[in-house]
Amino acid sequence: MARESMQFEVVVVGAGPAGLASAIRLKQLAAREAVELGVCVIEKGSEIGAHILSGAVMDPRALEELFPDWKALGAPLKTPVSEDRFLFLTRSGSLRVPGLLLPECFRNRGNYVVSLGNVCRWLGRQAEALGVEIYPGFAAAEVLYDGKGGVRGVATGDMGVGRDGKPTEQYQPGIELHGKYVFFAEGCRGHLGRQLMERYRLSADSDPQVYGIGLKELWEIEPEKHQAGLVIHSAGWPLAADTYGGSFLYHMEDNLVSVGFVVGLAYANPYLDPYEEFQRYKTHPDIRMFLEGGKRIAYGARAIAAGGLMSLPRLTFPGGCLVGDEAGFLNASRIKGSHAAIKSGMLAAEAAFAALRAGRSADELDAYGAAFQKSWLFEELYRARNFKQWMSKGLYSGTVMVGVEQTLLGGKFPWTLHHDHADHECLRPASESKPIDYPKPDEKLTFDRLSSVFISNTNHEENQPCHLVLKDATVPVGLNLAKYAGPESRYCPAGVYEFVKNGDGTDRLQINAQNCVHCKTCDIKDPTQNIVWVTPQGGGGPNYPNM
Repeated sequence: MARESMQFEVVVVGAGPAGLASAIRLKQLAAREAVELGVCVIEKGSEIGAHILSGAVMDPRALEELFPDWKALGAPLKTPVSEDRFLFLTRSGSLRVPGLLLPECFRNRGNYVVSLGNVCRWLGRQAEALGVEIYPGFAAAEVLYDGKGGVRGVATGDMGVGRDGKPTEQYQPGIELHGKYVFFAEGCRGHLGRQLMERYRLSADSDPQVYGIGLKELWEIEPEKHQAGLVIHSAGWPLAADTYGGSFLYHMEDNLVSVGFVVGLAYANPYLDPYEEFQRYKTHPDIRMFLEGGKRIAYGARAIAAGGLMSLPRLTFPGGCLVGDEAGFLNASRIKGSHAAIKSGMLAAEAAFAALRAGRSADELDAYGAAFQKSWLFEELYRARNFKQWMSKGLYSGTVMVGVEQTLLGGKFPWTLHHDHADHECLRPASESKPIDYPKPDEKLTFDRLSSVFISNTNHEENQPCHLVLKDATVPVGLNLAKYAGPESRYCPAGVYEFVKNGDGTDRLQINAQNCVHCKTCDIKDPTQNIVWVTPQGGGGPNYPNM
């Protein structure tokens, strides 16, 4: 069956904060100039916000530029930050950093504790009111190129394809969406974004990207323990000092608390299990005191691109651009990215609108990169450019140097630090590593993976091709299990990968693709880069409420 096609001025892939902000800004500019402009957003989640996961404490600066009247419009920024705490945790105690010594990047006065999923749902309503066409449940599966090698659109995935790769009775071909420009806003380690970076060598002049996995739970806690706007960050236990990571605990409205844990994916010990480290973290006296007696109501996980300015790729290529965390617009030192995503989307939209008004199409939007270089976002990321490099030197020495650079020098360190290795290159052989004994879950404060996946509301049509593709099916057992003790069974936060015994006693890797929460960690951390995450049928994956 031939694929149908639709034509727009701009096609946006992904309905996160960056994609929606870019679509909104394009329509705002079109309305101001009284011109018609066709803008389409496609989203692989079942609805806007279904796949959105973030802490989140939000800096409203970019939102203020997009919608100066955001409060009157009812934006769901309801809980201003009331107090900041930063703790260094030991196994049974903690050290609180005095407020006067807290670097500016950890101060959140004027920011809001939010559900980023609900912010995106609100942005989606604003976009539709402006005339943006939004299609949730449609996953962009293929980049379309013109005869000159530029991007001319994307195609959504075919629906109704069986596990054997053959069409079923429910088969429907994908749709081609053609645009004069295409914005890619898939989030961290986007399936199509990865292909574009390789095709156009967008990262040739950048440091390798640095990733982390963020795991989050939403709890309803006892009212007497709730303090609206309280923001707690921590570092230290349960992670070793040489492993980058930290935690957050954010008090929202209505007795809700977001609790989460981030582990840098450059960790070396293959026995480390980010999910289990998160569960251990909740047992610390300073954390469990909030959660005991409460109820866990949601769970999710997502990789983040945390390399900052030095890892940003070239943002543009013929016919399109990267926005938001697709490119890596996250300030790891502030533990924030939503404001950066919105601003990047706005800058790209302004460059594309000017190009369209000039009669251009399918060329490179150089004005986007130039505008970023002159923006407050560039200045912010420049001040934080050494953060991850310092922290890679260890918790204690890294903390001291971040404090010196940010507090004493205001981010104006005279040198720029670099790193030259990818996260997957850091894993040591199991023979050189120490196993970690994790306690069993108590099902009150700590939980097993499958019960967590259950409350992520994850679902995939089981009769579809596996979206976790092995380049070489012999590698998981022959190399990963033999040399690294099968790390995929631990770094996956959803129980997708498990090694099981065949009838003859040999091992095989079983892939439970229906559990996948689309975090992309396997695509990043696999030591041989043998696992490739490709988009499944649209509408599958998690369905996050209030995350």
